[in-house]
Amino acid sequence: MFYRENGQFKTSYAADQQIFTVSQDRYAILALLAVAFVAVPLLASDYTFQAILIPFVIMSLGALGLNILVGYCGQISLGTGAFMAVGAYAAYNFQVRFEGMPLLLALIGGGLCAMVVGVIFGLPSLRIRGLYLAVATLAAQFFVDWLTTRAAWVTNNSSSGSVSARALEIAGWQIDTPMEKYLLCLAILTVLALATKNLVRSSVGREWMAMRDMDVAASVIGIRPVYAKLSAFAVSSFVVGIAGALWGFVHLGAWEPAAFSLDRSLQLLFMIIIGGLGSIVGSIFGAAFFVLLPLLLNHVPHWLGLPISTATATYLEHMIFGALIVFFLIVEPHGLAKLWATARQKLRVWPFPH
Repeated sequence: MFYRENGQFKTSYAADQQIFTVSQDRYAILALLAVAFVAVPLLASDYTFQAILIPFVIMSLGALGLNILVGYCGQISLGTGAFMAVGAYAAYNFQVRFEGMPLLLALIGGGLCAMVVGVIFGLPSLRIRGLYLAVATLAAQFFVDWLTTRAAWVTNNSSSGSVSARALEIAGWQIDTPMEKYLLCLAILTVLALATKNLVRSSVGREWMAMRDMDVAASVIGIRPVYAKLSAFAVSSFVVGIAGALWGFVHLGAWEPAAFSLDRSLQLLFMIIIGGLGSIVGSIFGAAFFVLLPLLLNHVPHWLGLPISTATATYLEHMIFGALIVFFLIVEPHGLAKLWATARQKLRVWPFPH
């Protein structure tokens, strides 16, 4: 009733190529950003920022980067945790070895280093694909784990292997409180999500999707596999590297190589599968699913007054979590983003059944 395109005429090519062609979508996005940037900082507590919002925003960014590679280009990767680690340790070294290095430049430098490593480990994609490519990218995880554990210069000769980020500051703005850290992460996520949305709508994004759908046919019509696949690895690794730097600098503060283990790679892969492959909003839905659902499952027994021990609650959490993942994969294999798209389409044609 209120979600209609009637009367919304496009009189120019620029208007016809807008990201949100329906006015209601633009208003909804602006309202959502206003809530995220204004209402949430005023209402949320420090615990909510530290335990829920900051991990959710950073994991959304990491899932977004992985979705570029897997969802839009169709290249399987199991080395996302390694690229996050490269971004975190590179940003740390930039700040340690270059006195006065600004935080944003350190984050960008970490993303660029992760991009270089991602392109190097993406070279096998020119010859192999599928499960073989997944195993090849898995080598990045083992190599980075070995490098961060054995190479003393990576951790600035730290005896324990743990490193600590310096104080967060941008142009004289001291980022100390959880609210300020949340706003920093949210601003970076907003900028990179908008850039990614525009990138996948461009000729580069169309080349990625052509390689995903059928790489042989894409090569026949003139798309260069070298450029398409390696550019996807480069952009994906850059975004994932910035997410890893934020995870270390903002969320953890001090970390060790185990913070970016294979479990992190698998977690991000499950996020985009549950949220929806080839979808910006699916990356956010998947991160919300993985961050919020365990907290909900931990609190439900207490709300119901059930006397359950901590160990039992942990086992039940894993069982229910796995069952829900299988349920979503069976009911809607295209992820939560498909459910959202179906709901939007039904609103556009309501009350007509077609």
